[in-house]
Amino acid sequence: MSSDISLRVLSESLGGKVLVRLRNGKILRGILQGYDQHMNLILEQAEELNDENSSSKQLGTIVVRGDNIIMVSPTVKEKK
Repeated sequence: MSSDISLRVLSESLGGKVLVRLRNGKILRGILQGYDQHMNLILEQAEELNDENSSSKQLGTIVVRGDNIIMVSPTVKEKK
């Protein structure tokens, strides 16, 4: 059941910005371009966020292995 909900959230987030928290504590932000049943993600314009000084490290297009993911969250869309 929770797998169905997870995949639905990913499907609804395709093409939009997402936040990804990894097992090693890192936080990534990028545009979700694809995923599979193992929650491997393809992120474009990905960046690694740093809480300490509000800076980020640009990563470009990356693949994030699903085994390393703790949480995926769609970012809030701004109303125009």
